[in-house]
Amino acid sequence: MRMRYMAGVLTICALAGSVQAGAQESLVTYKSLAPGIALELAQAALMDCQKRGYQVAIAVVDRFGVVQVVLRDRFAGPHTPPTASGT
Repeated sequence: MRMRYMAGVLTICALAGSVQAGAQESLVTYKSLAPGIALELAQAALMDCQKRGYQVAIAVVDRFGVVQVVLRDRFAGPHTPPTASGT
């Protein structure tokens, strides 16, 4: 009786271990842009556009399309932020 109990416990532990390993394999990791970096990128893009004579809004989005930063040139029209962010 005790051997059967131990065998059952070992089977459950083995199954639990394999389920956990399978769960870890199904997780996805990805890199995310830090807000400070997103701001620096937007500022650099805005300065480049200003040098070229364009009055624009700049939007930086993450990999899912969620806006992280929006900058608008002071001479850009009110329609430019929604245009830049796609909203």
